[in-house]
Amino acid sequence: MNTFYIALLRGINVGGKNIIKMEQLKQVFVDMGFSDVKTYIQSGNVIFGTLESDKLKLTGEIENQLLRNFSAEIKTLVLTADDLTETVENAPGNFGAEPEKFRYDVWFILPPTTVNDVVSNLRLREGVDFLQTGKNVIYTSRLTSQMSKSHFSKIIKTQIFSKLTIRNWNTTTTLLELTNKIIDN
Repeated sequence: MNTFYIALLRGINVGGKNIIKMEQLKQVFVDMGFSDVKTYIQSGNVIFGTLESDKLKLTGEIENQLLRNFSAEIKTLVLTADDLTETVENAPGNFGAEPEKFRYDVWFILPPTTVNDVVSNLRLREGVDFLQTGKNVIYTSRLTSQMSKSHFSKIIKTQIFSKLTIRNWNTTTTLLELTNKIIDN
């Protein structure tokens, strides 16, 4: 029986770099023999099924195939459907509840980096930046009216930024919904 996974590709279609069309990305996964392949938006989210149960092996195979197909080293985080369910279900209370007031993001940590490695490199602006840690993720929110004062945007200039891939809360929850629909069919 297939296990369903979500591949989160880091740094594609951002700032004019690593431009990959989703049809091409989907075809790479199909050509690798994965089933039920579905992409979601341009930020590099792929849902797929396979008999393979070793996430580390899958990650290596996917990254190698992306390098061969697109001549770019694209870090990829492979999550099981259960991993993503746990991330959504364990979000802080009311996380995502006030989208007109806050920007909500989930920072997915790429192994072997840990949540503590990332948090130790962060500064928060009091009253603007908020975070809570989870299992291999950091839930962040920023006061929209004070975004220009947020310290979270400064992480882009640090080494630790390359050790994570960020999805907004809407993308995260939609990926789970899409995955569950595929599994239920």
